Amino acid sequence: MIADIRKQLARVPFIPFSIRTSDGFVYAVPTVDRAYVTPNGHRVVVSDDDDSVAILTPLHISGVVGQDASA
Repeated sequence: MIADIRKQLARVPFIPFSIRTSDGFVYAVPTVDRAYVTPNGHRVVVSDDDDSVAILTPLHISGVVGQDASA
């Protein structure tokens, strides 16, 4: 899943997507500056409009939603 998230963040032009976690929660990534994957790939940081931050571990990321299948 980390590779899929990195691929989505690197797309030009950027296409908004969401990250689904194992508890069913969905984190929207409307712009490229709203998500960051740590260099070692052990965390994904997603911020929202309220400047709150979610720190996700790869173990709990169950999918990337809204990505183009040809990406």
